[in-house]
Amino acid sequence: MKVFQVNAPHDFKVAEVEIPTPAAGEVLVRVAFAGICGSDMHIIHGDNAFVRFPRITGHEFAGVVDAVGEGVADVSVGDRVCVDPVISCGTCYPCRIGRPNVCSALEVIGVHRNGGFEEFVSVPAANVHQVPEHISLDAAALVEPYTIAANVLDRMQPHRGDRLLILGAGMIGMTILQMARAMGIDEIIVTDVIDERLAAAKELGATHVLNSRTQDVEKEILALTEGEGVPLIADAACVPALLPQMLRLASPAGRIGLLGFSVQPSDLIQLEVIKKELTLVGSRLNNRKFPEVLALMASGKLDPLALVSHRLPLSEMPDAIDMLDHRPEEARKVLIQISI
Repeated sequence: MKVFQVNAPHDFKVAEVEIPTPAAGEVLVRVAFAGICGSDMHIIHGDNAFVRFPRITGHEFAGVVDAVGEGVADVSVGDRVCVDPVISCGTCYPCRIGRPNVCSALEVIGVHRNGGFEEFVSVPAANVHQVPEHISLDAAALVEPYTIAANVLDRMQPHRGDRLLILGAGMIGMTILQMARAMGIDEIIVTDVIDERLAAAKELGATHVLNSRTQDVEKEILALTEGEGVPLIADAACVPALLPQMLRLASPAGRIGLLGFSVQPSDLIQLEVIKKELTLVGSRLNNRKFPEVLALMASGKLDPLALVSHRLPLSEMPDAIDMLDHRPEEARKVLIQISI
């Protein structure tokens, strides 16, 4: 079968390997579609400390169950499924208190073990979710990015009437925007440095967009909020240097959700945090959010296909990587069609 394999940083190719056999408790999924994520790019660039090479990447994918391993009772051959990449132990402290996405022995499909950029992938049966018939498999491949959005919003605990500021109008920023709209957040400000992305954010329901390269974001937001600041700030830009600005823009009692994995230090001005009694929360992966996102997709409150700019076959993965590296303004979500 064909796979996209990263052998080492900047060393990747489409290769041929044997089809895996599902172990006990696992199912073999014939992958239909898989999405390229920013974290896949971090693996390719050597910026992910968790990955072990060689690795077949991909953690956003959906397909059809092709075989089931011993002991699997709730999943059948032919089932249309999407896959939660979070594998947890169930016994450590985070798991015991209902936070398996930060399990002490966490494994992530596509990072710690092989992922969805292959024709067939074996995954734990507990990690597959049935896709309703009226949700297409290309849409189902994008459930995972929306779970990232659902997780960070849940961590920030929105109140009725809260404004939301999203820094960054890439894929995660756009999923946060759509998820926030689905949750009933009416006023959403989005910032970015690329006008095309801001135009897309406006199309998807942002009430205000600001180009942080050409506009004074702090001045504009403080004017918009009559000096109060913003209760909810989601850092989808993941630039450590932006933290001081986020602290200044947050309203008293505001909540800031951080998503980045940069090892660069951030300047934390304690006075800003204490005088406003701010809450800074990290958000990693998703904490059992697949059913919630599938329900919102089924209801029509989320439109994942509006985010897709390119559909390419697996053989063109290297071209997709080149585009995302050198011409990111051309792309929203790139979907790889593997089988159908």
